[in-house]
Amino acid sequence: METSDICLCSFFTDPVSYYNPLHIAVMRNKPDMVQMLLGHGAEIDKRDRIHESSPLDLAGEEADRLPCLRVLLDLGADVNAKDKNGKTALLHALAISDGLTVNNTDNIQLLLERGADVNAATHDGESSMSSLTFLVKEALDSSPEDGKEIRHFCTHVAHLLLSHGADPSCCLNAADGEVWEPSLTYTSLENFDLFFPLAALLLQHGASFFCSHHSASYWTGQRLIFTRLAEVLRESSDDVDVADLFAKAEALLDLARVCSPVLPPLFPQSEVPVLEQVSAHQSLLELYSKLKDQESQPLPLRCLCRRLIHHCLRPWPFEEKVKALPLPDRLKVLLLPEHSWTDTPGWDAFKSHNSQR
Repeated sequence: METSDICLCSFFTDPVSYYNPLHIAVMRNKPDMVQMLLGHGAEIDKRDRIHESSPLDLAGEEADRLPCLRVLLDLGADVNAKDKNGKTALLHALAISDGLTVNNTDNIQLLLERGADVNAATHDGESSMSSLTFLVKEALDSSPEDGKEIRHFCTHVAHLLLSHGADPSCCLNAADGEVWEPSLTYTSLENFDLFFPLAALLLQHGASFFCSHHSASYWTGQRLIFTRLAEVLRESSDDVDVADLFAKAEALLDLARVCSPVLPPLFPQSEVPVLEQVSAHQSLLELYSKLKDQESQPLPLRCLCRRLIHHCLRPWPFEEKVKALPLPDRLKVLLLPEHSWTDTPGWDAFKSHNSQR
């Protein structure tokens, strides 16, 4: 192709799709052509006239377009540019992901590493956390096989978003601006037995154990866990399942006690769900009593110091920040995550709502 041809075609627009040659090169995953077009005058952030997609938006949507995504970012594409609806390339990548046929975690990671705003939101309130929360809910109504794949995808992406400062405990603003949707932390704790690895990950990263927008009056993690315990206990009589259920609940409550910035007060004992089965209800009361005893006992000074320093080092990731502190290596080790759930066999098993009916 002659240089003059490149200059001419870089401004040509397809009359059907309204994509220009740069868009088409990205969609066909031709990174060399992308670089050539940009080197001869193609506009790097040019949007098509129908969908208003930029080349960067298109590159982030498909996993096999990662080479094009890298070229565009290397050559100066605006990682936080928005379309007419306020959607950034990161939000495009998340919106098209389903954890099954579209699994573009590498694209999402690269966008975040190059400065994508993890808190960006569209005019309708769509955000990275709302997209992830939507997928978590989708997993609940999927087959066990699909649900497990979606959950693994959500856990991986949640780790990426948390590592770049996302708040998973803030309620999500719905399109009408008045109704608030449950946060990712709320959704995972509400079904903690189904999303235990995700819930544990959120708490390990210091997620608030109550709504970070409306405060503890809106929801608390303790109340969500007890409500879910009661729901499952009413349906299950298997001693092994019940033992695992309480083990997961206690593991999450312990993580929250150590890792959450502020632990909300425990709700009154009179609000513990009542169960007809005496032994099950007694188990709930025993767990409540244990939490009440812990509430009256302060955490060790070491844990309080870790919590305060972690808060000062935000946004995440803080591992590199800890390594850069002028402290002995032994102290740095103490600042890194100390409490983590044990990978108990079977705890990563997934049962959707469909499989429980």
